[in-house]
Amino acid sequence: MVSHHHLPSYSGLPPLAPSAPPAVPRAASVTSGRSQTRRHRHARTHHGGSGSTYTPQNEFPVFSHTGDVEIIVTSSSGRRENRYLLHRLILSQCSGFFQAGTRAEWSGQQPSNALARINENESVTAGSSSRASSLERRSSQDMQPKQRWKYVLDWQHARDDAMPMLVRQDEPPSLFGGGPPSSRTQPPVSNEGFFRNMTNFSALNLNERTQASAPAESGDEVLKDHDNLFRIMYNYAPILDSINIATAYTECKALLHLADMYDALEIVGSRVDHHLLRFGARLFKQIAKYPPSYLKLGYLARSRTLFTEALIHVVGQWPLAAPQLRGQMEAVVMDLIEDKVDELHEQQEKVEFKLWRLTLTTSRGERVTPANDYLAWLAMSLFRQWVAENTTPPVSPATKDSARQGSSIAARPNSRSSSSNHIASQRAPPPPPPPAPSPPSQGKVYRLLGSSDPQAYLNHDELKRFLKLQPELYTRDNLRRFERRMDEIKNQAREVVKPLMWNLLELDLSTFGSAGLGYLTCVRLEQSELPWDD
Repeated sequence: MVSHHHLPSYSGLPPLAPSAPPAVPRAASVTSGRSQTRRHRHARTHHGGSGSTYTPQNEFPVFSHTGDVEIIVTSSSGRRENRYLLHRLILSQCSGFFQAGTRAEWSGQQPSNALARINENESVTAGSSSRASSLERRSSQDMQPKQRWKYVLDWQHARDDAMPMLVRQDEPPSLFGGGPPSSRTQPPVSNEGFFRNMTNFSALNLNERTQASAPAESGDEVLKDHDNLFRIMYNYAPILDSINIATAYTECKALLHLADMYDALEIVGSRVDHHLLRFGARLFKQIAKYPPSYLKLGYLARSRTLFTEALIHVVGQWPLAAPQLRGQMEAVVMDLIEDKVDELHEQQEKVEFKLWRLTLTTSRGERVTPANDYLAWLAMSLFRQWVAENTTPPVSPATKDSARQGSSIAARPNSRSSSSNHIASQRAPPPPPPPAPSPPSQGKVYRLLGSSDPQAYLNHDELKRFLKLQPELYTRDNLRRFERRMDEIKNQAREVVKPLMWNLLELDLSTFGSAGLGYLTCVRLEQSELPWDD
């Protein structure tokens, strides 16, 4: 037999009285009912009481009194389980997935007109007392069935390389919770934002996880990711590694991918951004090592700092990061990268054009020539030769070999051995193409040109060796004059390359020496150029 203490007490209705002898006086009965009502109310407000031995939890993650969305997250083996009883209002505000999944038209429940009928009856029945009508209204409201949603993690239909999603599980309707049965377990088609995010989810390869970070039991990380997601929704700090930055990156990436699945990037991204920025200089050094990975992370997190820092590295090294980004990033991001690469190349071309136009003048203001100042003309020629050698890609070894082989065959056109070798080479499969030469480290070249150290390039020893190529010119006076004229060109070059010397990274380049990173870091990204909507 169910005790009356386990039945809910409705506001405005007298509590169910226990069976008692008929001889109990009426006053005593009323007092007993009031004390029972107070005990029920104490239990409902989570304050406890002398007559209550169990107080239901009403805080995160289980809001027993006010929660209306039950979520059960289990590991793939089913041995671990996290249960949540949360609020539809908060979930729908934070996640487009839950906003769509808990809509009235999708759940199938229709709003009740009982309250409207009560109001109509109150207006018609003019003679009824106000206390009776209010009692009737409260009773009718409490008797309405409360809708309740339930979601479970669907491991059954998840692919081996995909993260399982929550699906709605139908429950039979009841007076105290649960909606009518429904066969739907996915959001409605009308939620365009949800399906757009799901399409992006597959395109971005959001479920990549390294084998080194695989948990001991399959699905443990999934439980942790979901728990962090719900913690953020309720304004709790996510549980992420704050010591090992590599582990923190992996955890943040998984959390962002999960948030993208449930259309909740807006609230999760700021938390991830805040957590990673706490690593300070260690974070920026890590971004310099893995710029494509952090570019993806910064884009998902909508973090201007992370995205801009990684973008500067990617553009400076382009096209080294192209294989890791093409087909995995949104078209708007790839367009932005290509635009910034073009801008950087245009800026370099302007600087190079000015470098080639640098010249020296005589004491009369005339441009130096071999006729009016041969030594200054030699200094200018040597400077241009150095710029050409350091800004031009080296000749491919394959080109040299092919040219040498062609000249050898042309020298012996009637040789029988060469003819047989030629036929054999036609029958044999062609050799694999040689690897493409890496682009020159133009960032280092420009930083040398912009250095204030006069011995950074074309130093004293190099100039001395150059003059010794013509023994009749090599004297101490000529060497000192030659160095002075070369310093004049270097000073002009330093002013020309200043626009390329800006370091717009948060990373301190002084730790990498005078040559820096080997590429330019002067790419500027304005707020209006960020590839996401504010």
